[in-house]
Amino acid sequence: MKKNQSKYILAIETSCDETAVAIIEDGQKIISNVVASQIESHKRFGGVVPEIASRHHVEQITLVLEEALNQAKMSIDEMDAIAVTEGPGLVGALLVGVNTAKALAFAHQKPLIGVHHIAGHIYANRLEEEFLFPLLALVVSGGHTELVLMREHGQFEVIGETRDDAAGEAYDKVARTMGLPYPGGPEIDRLAQLGSDTLDFPRAWLEEDSFDFSFSGLKSAVINTLHNAKQKGIELKKEEVAASFQASVVEVLVEKTYRAAKQYQVKQVIIAGGVAANTGLRHALKDRFSKETIKLSIPPLRLCTDNAAMIGAAGMIAYQKGIKTDWAMNANPALDLEAYGSR
Repeated sequence: MKKNQSKYILAIETSCDETAVAIIEDGQKIISNVVASQIESHKRFGGVVPEIASRHHVEQITLVLEEALNQAKMSIDEMDAIAVTEGPGLVGALLVGVNTAKALAFAHQKPLIGVHHIAGHIYANRLEEEFLFPLLALVVSGGHTELVLMREHGQFEVIGETRDDAAGEAYDKVARTMGLPYPGGPEIDRLAQLGSDTLDFPRAWLEEDSFDFSFSGLKSAVINTLHNAKQKGIELKKEEVAASFQASVVEVLVEKTYRAAKQYQVKQVIIAGGVAANTGLRHALKDRFSKETIKLSIPPLRLCTDNAAMIGAAGMIAYQKGIKTDWAMNANPALDLEAYGSR
């Protein structure tokens, strides 16, 4: 029996290469948050291999679930609902989490809640502090670069998105060309702290009033610069390449976020997603908003990368609104954020 009237959600996340289970109290307090990473398995391939990711999820999900319950000293019967990442993500990986959640919810007669992965990244910030509406979320991850306006809990309006490569994708591809180990993003960030912006790579601002992003041209410019230097026998310093590339990405992300925040008169700006762990981006955002009354929220590093606590935080909003998913729920790798928020 539960000792108080708090609401507890057991959350599952398996959208890519982390198998994660968490237990969240009232949508804002982490009781347990267990993550099994697969980085070592994918490192030799230079990226995530979907089939390998799926197999690892199958092997790890029960162990991670048991560990999350043990750390919380709770049972599934004490949960008020089961939340799981419904999409987007790798379909095989998503299926492991979805089917685990459905089995648990059915066996223990608990409400089932499907959660959008990006909504989870946004709500990771609420595990640290309450939201102030309207707010603007800068979502930056391996597959997503978006500006999301929120006027209330659980409602999402995408006002800017990438037209080609996401920022995280560009980081990974540039890192691969530079011969850096996987995952490449943290390596570029580390090197960038040691170099200077000397190579003057392009900034894609697009139309004057657009909040969309484009990093394909920048990625190509960096790769071409590296290839041309190699053909001419010129050795470019990796620190300078990393610093120049990162400076271009960060300047566009920060300035578009700043302009959108001012235009929509938001009270809070939050950053979400794996690239939110980037040191250069975190520092630049703090500098840009230092003289503004807009509250800037940056999650701790442990909540930037994929985890189940964020899914539980987002799932609690759906639970409180009485939104639950039926037994026909399936993995949805193309789940739309705005459509998810309008359920």
